[in-house]
Amino acid sequence: MALSDVFLAPLGLAAALVVVPIVLLYLIRPDPDRVELPTFRFVVDEQRQRATTPLFERIARSLLLLIQILAVLLLAGSLAAPYVPVEERAVVEETVIVVDTSASMATTDGGETRLDRALAAADEEVTTRTSVVTTAGGGQVVVRRGPPSAAREALERLDATDAPGDLRGAVAQARALSNEDGRVVVLSDFAGEEWTDAVRSLRARGLSVSLRQFDAGGDANVGFVDRRFRQSEVTLSVKNFGDEPVSRTVSLGDEAETVDLGAGDVATVTFPVPAGESEARLEPGDDFETDDAVPVVAPADPTVDVLVLTNDRNRYLTTALSLVDQVDLTVDNPPTTVESEYDVVIYSNVDADSLLPGNVETGRDAIAAGGGVAVQAQQDLPDRLGDLLLVEPGELATAPTIRRTAETDLTDGIDFQPPDEYLTGTLRSGETLVELRDGTPLLATDRREGGRLMYYGYIEERSSFRYNYQYPVFWKRAVFHLAGREPLSALNHETGDAVQFDADRVTGPSGPLDGPTVTLREAGLYTAGDHAESAALIDERESTVDVESLSERTGSAENVTTEETRTVPQRVTEFAALGALLVVLVEIGYLRRRGEL
Repeated sequence: MALSDVFLAPLGLAAALVVVPIVLLYLIRPDPDRVELPTFRFVVDEQRQRATTPLFERIARSLLLLIQILAVLLLAGSLAAPYVPVEERAVVEETVIVVDTSASMATTDGGETRLDRALAAADEEVTTRTSVVTTAGGGQVVVRRGPPSAAREALERLDATDAPGDLRGAVAQARALSNEDGRVVVLSDFAGEEWTDAVRSLRARGLSVSLRQFDAGGDANVGFVDRRFRQSEVTLSVKNFGDEPVSRTVSLGDEAETVDLGAGDVATVTFPVPAGESEARLEPGDDFETDDAVPVVAPADPTVDVLVLTNDRNRYLTTALSLVDQVDLTVDNPPTTVESEYDVVIYSNVDADSLLPGNVETGRDAIAAGGGVAVQAQQDLPDRLGDLLLVEPGELATAPTIRRTAETDLTDGIDFQPPDEYLTGTLRSGETLVELRDGTPLLATDRREGGRLMYYGYIEERSSFRYNYQYPVFWKRAVFHLAGREPLSALNHETGDAVQFDADRVTGPSGPLDGPTVTLREAGLYTAGDHAESAALIDERESTVDVESLSERTGSAENVTTEETRTVPQRVTEFAALGALLVVLVEIGYLRRRGEL
């Protein structure tokens, strides 16, 4: 056995050389002069024969030397820093605990979730200084190098979210928190393999990484894996993740349909979306409840009432609007009396002399009710439109080019072509979304009194954009924007998304949240005033809760499948030093008994 297997500093054993001069001193020490006293000679001889033997007498004379040699050897041993190898977990002082709080950790088995078991195991891993990291938000640090009490309190508060988690990001956060003497413990079901590179990186730094897998339950999961909206309908996809054929009833509102699924099969159903708040469900449920339900939100009144005021009919605009199922279109020619209320009013190619003050008030009423107004460019824009017109009109001009297009929901993916002829002008208020080379707004929007305004700078008969296949797409977006009716896909999100609300306080499934930006960590409804949006787990990877055991995996994850067992030196220097001290005390006691002290 090498000395390095027992001592951290073997050079300290050189102190044992002090034994050499001690032994030499004993060897060269002069013998004492003997004086015989006849009176006591026979008495002493008789007692010596009864009490000792020559062997014991020799040992007694050398005992002091042995005591001194032992003291020197123990002292030299303490200087060499002796140690015993122990499991690293028994001596580490700083630990980073990574807890997977993603949706799949809510899978139940025997009345307990995977997270319940993981938290019980995490409690045993707490050390003198402990950091706690979860998989929420790409790796959220809950406790940073806190005492045991703070770590355990944080662990008790953890719950599984309804959103996918980022285990790779959480392990990367653990790397930033770890020092060279620390230990990282990862508690997860270890779905997928995206996390493996992060674990390899930690181990490449020499850190100890322990992987604790919790994968019970979920071997026959069936869940929603996709949701697509088309106008007023939703198509839901359901997947059977189990190995046996199953039947499930899919329901939404008053509609229901039974689907038969073989092992690994996916089935789709299409339902009309009920107005207001509803929920698509799978019956019966299973061990993973989160993907058995999909909340759905739709406007309470799905129909958008649109009034087009025009004196030339404008068949391109009216045709585009009539193609939208949710639009109830009315076309009227000023001068006219408007008696009904409308969500959106569009002024297009209006004769200035025919436009009545009441026709303008109709637009203002729509804005006041939370709707919107659009004004289309024309050669002679009526002055009577007043504050409904976002642009101060100028002269007609030709041969423009598009200089800038802002990225918004209105303009995304739309190829706005330069008009052949346009009306120059400057923006009075609001925001320019599409701008021509000379700074003239081609498309501008503004918000006013709870409603919305839009300026559409194309003069219809002098532009080729009306022939573009994107023309009806744009007007559909414009009408929903002006009415404040977002498309269904914009109201129904996936868990984990960050959503902007028009309020500082938002009510989520579990209570109030700080806005206006809210990360949707729970499935359910989120409301701000009268406005509601939903979140659902729609993630096939997260729904694959039947996870292969780490011990059975091969391939790219092979070198991270087992828990590392490493030993570290546990110093016993203090015990060697204490032994040396005790021997010195024995020596002092022995000398005192001999009468030399």
